[in-house]
Amino acid sequence: MWQIALVLVIYLPLVIAAGHYLYQVTMQQKTWLDPVMNRVDNIIYKFCGIKQVDMTGKQYVIALILSNAIMVFIGYFILRIQSTLFLNPNDIDNMESTLSFNTIISFMTNTNLQHYSGESGLSYLAQMLVITFMMFTSAATGYVSCMAFCRRLVAKSDTIGNFFVDFVRVITRLLIPLSFIVALILVAQGSPQTLNGNETVQTIEGKMQDIALGPIASLESIKHIGTNGGGFNGANSTTPFENPTVISNIVEMLSMMLLPGACVVTFGLMVANRRKKTLFGKQGLVIFAAMCILLLIGLVTCYIAESVGNPIINNLGISQDIGSMEGKEMRFGIPQSVLFTVVTTAFTTGSINNMHDSLTPLGGMVPMFNMMLNVVFGGKGVGLMNMMMYVMLTIFIACLMIGRTPQFLGKKIEEKEMKLIALCILIHPALILLFSALAVATTAGIAGITNPGAHGLSQVLYEYASSSANNGSGFEGLADNSPFWNMTTGFAMFFGRYLSIIIQLAIASLLAKKLWHSDSVGTLKTDNPMFTFLLIAIVLMIGALTFLPALALGPITEHLQIRS
Repeated sequence: MWQIALVLVIYLPLVIAAGHYLYQVTMQQKTWLDPVMNRVDNIIYKFCGIKQVDMTGKQYVIALILSNAIMVFIGYFILRIQSTLFLNPNDIDNMESTLSFNTIISFMTNTNLQHYSGESGLSYLAQMLVITFMMFTSAATGYVSCMAFCRRLVAKSDTIGNFFVDFVRVITRLLIPLSFIVALILVAQGSPQTLNGNETVQTIEGKMQDIALGPIASLESIKHIGTNGGGFNGANSTTPFENPTVISNIVEMLSMMLLPGACVVTFGLMVANRRKKTLFGKQGLVIFAAMCILLLIGLVTCYIAESVGNPIINNLGISQDIGSMEGKEMRFGIPQSVLFTVVTTAFTTGSINNMHDSLTPLGGMVPMFNMMLNVVFGGKGVGLMNMMMYVMLTIFIACLMIGRTPQFLGKKIEEKEMKLIALCILIHPALILLFSALAVATTAGIAGITNPGAHGLSQVLYEYASSSANNGSGFEGLADNSPFWNMTTGFAMFFGRYLSIIIQLAIASLLAKKLWHSDSVGTLKTDNPMFTFLLIAIVLMIGALTFLPALALGPITEHLQIRS
């Protein structure tokens, strides 16, 4: 367990430091990169004709949607003609239309679900100009949405900022510097960074094998920093080139965890500085603690399940002293594999260092449930926004029980906000369950299910949970590169991303326009341990009521079957 504890101990000071830096970037305060990046930013503003003026909430959302739409059309076009373009030393063909649709939606929504194998499905130009580029822009879109949401929530006036200014600052001052540092570490550990074509070598068995090369380290760095998850190779971070050593494994996990946690710290600083209280902010600490507890619950459950192993294998007389190692890399073992699994789904990254399809039923249910909750830190900033919906719901329920007026950060939560909060919370499970029902009720959907019974249903639930949560990892085993799966997961990714962001920014706008009220004796305290546990209880209760019937038919049934 010391391997897991070491990562978590390293993470805490890093996330606090990152949170303070993200606060400076978000609030347009002076940073150490300003002497260089101010010049870069000004060139971008001048070239793109960006006016650094404050936007209304409606203008902010329109700018977000239109900028993303333009990148989608350009990226789709490149994927469709990649065979005719340069930097294609391996002669990769053009991508099929429905797969191109799925891929471009996947990477623009920061999901990075891959129904293709990167080393054989994309040219180097597409890997860099479409995939890596969108890893920066989609992550920046999520982070600026979150920071605009937080600014609007804590402000005493109706202010939101400028989307394009926020967008540029996050990329130039946060994503590029961090990705550069991580890329250097990965290159030092053995990840390739080259434009040379694949190499064909003779294995020790005397057979010929193609070794996939390319600009891997640069993609891997933003893949984890931006909580993206799409791998250069089909096997993702299980491959030695994407994840060569235990050190690279730890660096990739910390990269995934850093900025989603920093968003919570930044929000706490916004509240604290407004109230002129503690440096770190009690409100942010309450939310951070709730997320940490949910993370630890999943981590312990998954670790125990994988350490015990599969009882069917035990009954065959095969020892599992080191746990269930099916689908896992020997160089990582149970601890590093389990921690990576829980982190990548809690922080909605989607990168994998082991085959999730090979996890034990309860072990596999943990990452699935993380994505179903979609509030255990989450990725690219929107995880905090999702948790804020539960924070306000918890306040509303608690205040109804004790006869107090629901109020959060000085703004009253009333009927219109609650309707939007309820709608926002329901969108995610609706997408997962409705698309899963469609998949198991249609011939095209069933054709992609390669495993019978409960495990086949688990694969379907995982696929749509991953799509709707904008995670991108998969149970695999599905024959998912078909028009049905490409289109349905594409729609799940699209609606799971943009509907939630639009509604959440609308809620923040409604609250921003309300009169600010100071706290009184009758105000429910939301910055103490009691509220932390109340928030956890509401999240788990709603998650169980929503998804328990489906989980009972999938991983829970499979667990009981292998135990009988």
